[in-house]
Amino acid sequence: MLAKTFYGMEGLLAEELKNLGAQEVEQGNRIVHFVGDKGFMYKANLSLRTALKILKPIHTARVTNEHELYNMVYDFDWINYLSTKNSLAIDSVVFGENFTHSLYVSQKTKDAIVDRFRADTGKRPDVNLDHPDVRINVHIDKDICTISLDSSGSSLHHRGYRTATNIAPLNEVLAAGIILLSGWDQTVDFLDPMCGSGTILIEAAMLACNIPANINRKEFAFEKWNDWDEELFYKIEEAQISKIRGLAGTISGFDKAPSAIEKARENIKNANLEEFISIEKNNFLYSEKETDRPLHIVTNPPYGERLEGDMNLFYSEIGDTLKQKYSDTQAWMISANMEALKHVGLRPSRKIKLFNGKLETRLSLFSIYKGTKKIHKLKKEE
Repeated sequence: MLAKTFYGMEGLLAEELKNLGAQEVEQGNRIVHFVGDKGFMYKANLSLRTALKILKPIHTARVTNEHELYNMVYDFDWINYLSTKNSLAIDSVVFGENFTHSLYVSQKTKDAIVDRFRADTGKRPDVNLDHPDVRINVHIDKDICTISLDSSGSSLHHRGYRTATNIAPLNEVLAAGIILLSGWDQTVDFLDPMCGSGTILIEAAMLACNIPANINRKEFAFEKWNDWDEELFYKIEEAQISKIRGLAGTISGFDKAPSAIEKARENIKNANLEEFISIEKNNFLYSEKETDRPLHIVTNPPYGERLEGDMNLFYSEIGDTLKQKYSDTQAWMISANMEALKHVGLRPSRKIKLFNGKLETRLSLFSIYKGTKKIHKLKKEE
C-alpha cells in the first residue's frame, strides 16, 4: 500500500507507520510505501496523523499511449472490486511526457471500465464524482501506470470535528505535522496565541492524549468495499481507543477575535476535548507568559494574504512580545511571508520548508532563553 502526505512530512509519516506496525516502509516524494494486511489498512486510516490518503495498488503495467492505457484497464478483471450496482470516481496523477492531462487519463480509464462491464453484463456502473462507492486512483510515472483503490475516500484531513472555520484555516494534517516537526515534549505546556478556529490546539491535544486522528470521522471509503469487515474494524477501533491516555502538561490558546474564539470552542467541543484545552479572548501582543515553567508555542500567524496592514511591523511586534514577555519559550511559527519573518528580530535556530496549500512557507523556531543567551551558554558549559 502507499500513504500520501505533504512535502516535508514523508519522514514523519514513515515513522508513524513503523510505530503502528507497518512492514517494508519506504519513503518517496510526498508518499510512503508500506506493506500491511486489511486490518492494518483500517488502523492506518483511523490513526495516522500525517497521511492524506491510503491507497491500495491492485494493478501495475507499462503504458506509453492512450490505447495501451485503455487496453490495460479494459483487460483487468474488475469483477472482484466493482459491480454494475456500484458508482465510481477516478482520480489521476500524471508525470512525464507520454501523458500530460490527468482529466483525460481519468476519462479514458472510466471509458475502459464502463465498456468492459457493458461487454460482460450489458450494464454499466454509474459515475458519481462526489460520493462514489468505489474511488479509483490512477498514477502514471513516465510509462509505469499503477491503478489503486482509494481506501480513505475524502482526504484524511477531514477529521470530522471541524464545522466552523476562520478566514484561513490550517489543514489538519499540516497542523499535526507541524506539531510533530516541532519536537514538542508533551509534558511541557503548549500554547497557540493566534489560534483561529483551534486546529493546532485540537491536533496537539489528540497527539498528547494518543487519540486516533480520525476517530471523529463519519466514514472511510473501504466501508463500501466488497470485503468490508465491520467486526474487524470495530475490534481495531476499540484497541486504538484503549491506548488513549491523560494529559501531562497544559494546552491553551487565545485569539483577539471573538468570532475565532467562538469557532474554536465549537470545534473543540465537536472533538470532545473541552476538558483538555483552555481558550480565551486575548491579544498576544499585549499578553505575557503566565508561569515560570518552560513553554512550547506553535502558531500560524496571518501572512498578509487576506489582511490589510503593515505585516513587517506586526511580525516585529510578535518578536518584541516574545523577547520581553516569554522567557524560557520555544516558539514555532509557520508563515508564507518571508519578508515579514525577517522583522521578528530574532535569529531562527531552525527553518523547515513546507507548503500551506500552494503557498511556500517556513516553519521557524525562535528560542527565547531564561535570562540572556550568553548566561544560558555559560550554564551549559558548566
